[in-house]
Amino acid sequence: MTDVILLEDEPVLRSELGEFLEQLGYAPQCVASLAEFDRHFDPGRHRLAVIDIGLPDGSGLALIERLRQQGQPLGIVVFSARNTSSDRVRGLATGADHYLGKGCDLDELEATLAALARRLGLQQRQGRWRLEWRAGCLRPPGAVPVPLSHQDAQVLQCLMQMAGAYVSRRQIVLALGADFLDYDQRRLDTQMRRLRRKVEEASGTRLPVRTLRGVGYCFYAPADVTP
Repeated sequence: MTDVILLEDEPVLRSELGEFLEQLGYAPQCVASLAEFDRHFDPGRHRLAVIDIGLPDGSGLALIERLRQQGQPLGIVVFSARNTSSDRVRGLATGADHYLGKGCDLDELEATLAALARRLGLQQRQGRWRLEWRAGCLRPPGAVPVPLSHQDAQVLQCLMQMAGAYVSRRQIVLALGADFLDYDQRRLDTQMRRLRRKVEEASGTRLPVRTLRGVGYCFYAPADVTP
């Protein structure tokens, strides 16, 4: 799992981006200022950074310039509301690898981080996850098995049989044997949060499920489903 340090001073956006990075399978360290960045940045652990420019205690560009002067082999993506052509040129000239405006689709941020990780050789070889359907057991790669409720096993079967693709909320609800029109969508959100927490607490491994808001979920790791 690749560690990412996220520097964003706006609390709601910082929380949303941190959650988004977790859903992509990264391990985010979220900080709100230059001072917090300096306290938490670990060159041996953090390989990617997403950095805002306008910060309460200084400029993100000055931070990037300092990191480059120190020779830090860090992949840096600027994510800023300042997005004129001159802003982007200045950011790239200072040392950022990519410069994105905050109005961009988060899919673009996802693709940018993935491309940067490939270029820096940060991809990790993923083991296969196995769902033993009848036994109600999820086996994360290299970790202890996780016992599942029948409903959790139904949801994971639906997702893992289509690993790598988005499964709509409607498909999941129908797999649970419920009427989609009468089903309270909040129940599915609650179940996914509980399932993520259960897997991480039991195995120490983050469940590789990505959320596309309002659309559905994607199990993005290699997976097998056995009877």
